[in-house]
Amino acid sequence: MESQHEEEQHIAVSRLLHAQTHIWNHIFSFINSMSLKSAIDLNIPDIIHKHAKPMPLPLLISSLQIHPSKSPNIYRLMRILTHSGFFSQSQEGYVLTDASTLLVKDNPLSVYPYLLAMMDPVLIKPWFHLASWFKNDDPTPFCTGHGKKFWEYTGDEALLNRLFNEAMASDARLVSSVVIGKFKRVFEGLECVVDVGGGTGSMAKVIAKAFPEMKCTVFDLPHVVEGQRDSGNLKFVGGDMFQDAPLPPADAILLKWILHDWNDEECMKILKKCKESLASKGKDGKLIIIDIIMKENYEKGDMDDESIMETQLYFDMLMMVLLTGKERNEKEWAKLIFSAGFSDYKITPVLGLRSLIEFEHFSSLYETWPE
Repeated sequence: MESQHEEEQHIAVSRLLHAQTHIWNHIFSFINSMSLKSAIDLNIPDIIHKHAKPMPLPLLISSLQIHPSKSPNIYRLMRILTHSGFFSQSQEGYVLTDASTLLVKDNPLSVYPYLLAMMDPVLIKPWFHLASWFKNDDPTPFCTGHGKKFWEYTGDEALLNRLFNEAMASDARLVSSVVIGKFKRVFEGLECVVDVGGGTGSMAKVIAKAFPEMKCTVFDLPHVVEGQRDSGNLKFVGGDMFQDAPLPPADAILLKWILHDWNDEECMKILKKCKESLASKGKDGKLIIIDIIMKENYEKGDMDDESIMETQLYFDMLMMVLLTGKERNEKEWAKLIFSAGFSDYKITPVLGLRSLIEFEHFSSLYETWPE
């Protein structure tokens, strides 16, 4: 009996300590993010990349523009980032991993601009107002923290507008490299594509180059496309997709990571504008969506599957804090798009946590979601 009692006590203590560790790891998870940002600000990935071979710690330290008294602390910064998978260490020194390679500034697919934007203090501040937002009637915690909506803020603040546009452009470059490289058939046979909310045109530029006979139009807010020049089969049009003015006519509309920014009511307004644009060509049109489809569950023990679901949950919270949107599962996507009058959809997982959704036709038959 005493042995059983001791075993029960041991299990209870073990569960208590595990629970405490779990809490601490979540309390301090921001340390991973801030450590990574510090390494980026210090230019560490680029320095190691340019060295082109394993870089010993003393050489790394001597390459950094830091105060001599801080030199012993670089090892501590590199230790946590090595543990987090951003660097690998051998007897010869530090090397980049796949993750840190994507943070090298001159990498054509670098996500460095995305990190800078998402970790800007302006975007961090709303998280401190999340609990207050639940108790008030503000549309978003961003409004609670800054007194205006996100899109109003970016329109008024040139620095944040630039950071956000560069972040979206970096993501578009990565997405387009995958889509055009492996799923070029999505755009084959199209005469005119309008990239709604296409930012500074990173995605459209790749499409226009791959299909020189196709007309490509980027449609976004005037302050976003300001300064962008038309070139060849690519042009930029400034406007507001919620206003009365119609979208440019097209036989295909591209919405890359757009609809998750908005709630269902707002999405319906966007989709109706898209439908009007497609209908103006006098034939069935094609709606191309690149966005997250939330996983309902994941296989226990499948770390890749679990990691993707975790990232999707992060983005869902990000949409709630910064904007009015959300991430949707497949049924929610189908209900939303079918209710707008589109049909015959096809889903292709292409980008890890995101998928490519094609709606080949539209019809007024779908006034509501067919149960």
